[in-house]
Amino acid sequence: MTTAGSEDKARPLVRALLPLMAPVFVVFLVTGVALPALPLHVHDRLGLGAFAVGLVGGAQFAASLVSRVWSGAYSDARGAKRALIAGLVMASGAGAFYLVSLRFVGAPLVSAAILILGRGLLGGGESFVIVGAQSWGLALVGSKHTGKVMAWLGMAMYSAFAVGAPIGSMLFEIYGFPAIALATALVPIATLVVIAPLAAVAPKAHARLDLTRVAAAVAAPGLGLAFASIGFGGMTAFSVLLFVERGWQPAWLSFTLFAFAFVFARLWLGHLPDRIGGARVALIFAIIEAAGLALIGLAPWAWLGFVGAAATGFGYSLVFPGLGVEAVRRAPPESRGLAVGVYTAFLDLALGFLVPALGFIASKAGLGSVFVIGAALSACAVPIAARLMVVVTPKEAR
Repeated sequence: MTTAGSEDKARPLVRALLPLMAPVFVVFLVTGVALPALPLHVHDRLGLGAFAVGLVGGAQFAASLVSRVWSGAYSDARGAKRALIAGLVMASGAGAFYLVSLRFVGAPLVSAAILILGRGLLGGGESFVIVGAQSWGLALVGSKHTGKVMAWLGMAMYSAFAVGAPIGSMLFEIYGFPAIALATALVPIATLVVIAPLAAVAPKAHARLDLTRVAAAVAAPGLGLAFASIGFGGMTAFSVLLFVERGWQPAWLSFTLFAFAFVFARLWLGHLPDRIGGARVALIFAIIEAAGLALIGLAPWAWLGFVGAAATGFGYSLVFPGLGVEAVRRAPPESRGLAVGVYTAFLDLALGFLVPALGFIASKAGLGSVFVIGAALSACAVPIAARLMVVVTPKEAR
C-alpha cells in the first residue's frame, strides 16, 4: 500500500523524469508509426520483394546496435542533453530521407536505398535519445533510483510502440507514405521545445571511453537481458501467428494483454529493483516470464494461452530494469552513459540474431516450439540473476 509520505517523495522524481519521457515517446512513436506502412510501401508501391522489405526494416536495428557504444560515450563526454538533442535531430533527418525517397519512386532500387539510409539514421537517433534520457535521468535523481529511471523511460518506449502502429495504419490508409515521412520529420523537431529549456547536467570531469572495463562490468547483466528478451521478441514476431493458427480469437488480444501487463507492472512495481535489489527482482520476474512462454507453447485451451501472454509481459517488464540496476552499479560512475549503451546493446543482439533463429526453428518444428524454446532460453536469465545476487559490487561502482 502506498502511503502519503511515499507519494510525496515520489513526486519530485516523476516531475524530473516526465520531460525526459517525451523525447523517448516521440522517437519510438515515429518508429511505431512506420512499422505497418513501410512493408506495404516497399512491397506494393515500389514493387520490391520480401528481401528488400527485410533490408529496409532491419537497417534501423543494425544502426541502433552499432551506435549504442558511440551514443553512451558521447553522453558521458559531451553531456546527456546534447546526446538527446542529437538523437531528435537524427530522427527528424530520417523523415527527410523518407521524403527524398518519394522523388525516386520510378527508380525503386534507388528509392529503397534512400529509405535504408533514413532507417539507419533513425536507428542512430533512437540510441542517442534512449541513452541520453537514461543518463540524464540518473544524473538528476541519482543511481539509487536506477530501476525507476529505466522503468519509467521503458514505459514511455513501449507505450509509443502500442499507439504508433494504429496511428501509422490510419495515416497510411488515408494519406499514404508521405504522411508517415512528414510525421517523422516534424514531430521530433517539435519535441525540442520541451527539451531546450531544461537545465543541462554537466558531464563527468575527464570522462573518457573505457570500453573494456565497462563491458566487463556489464557483461553478466547484459547476457541475462539477452536471454530474457527472447520472450519479448517471440511475442512481437510470432504470438499473433500462433493464436491464428490455433484458432484462438481475437488473436490480436495476445499482444495487447502482453503490453497491458507490461505497462501495469512498470507503473505499479517499478520501484522494486531499487528497493529490494535488481538481481532479486530479475530472478523472480524471469521465472514468471519463462512460465508464461511455456504456457503459451503448451496450452491446450485459448484462455490459458491468453493468461500465458499476460504472464510473459508481466514477467519481462521488470527483468530489464532489474538487471539494468546491476549493470549501472557495476560500471564506473563516470561511464554510466556508456554502461547503459553497452547494456542495451545486448537487447539488440537478442532481437537481431536469436529471434530470427527462432523463426527458422518455427519453419521446421512449428510455431509452438518458438515459445517452448523461448521459455527455456528466458529461464537462463535466472541463474545469472542468482549469481549477481551473491557477487559483491566493487566499491568504486557504488
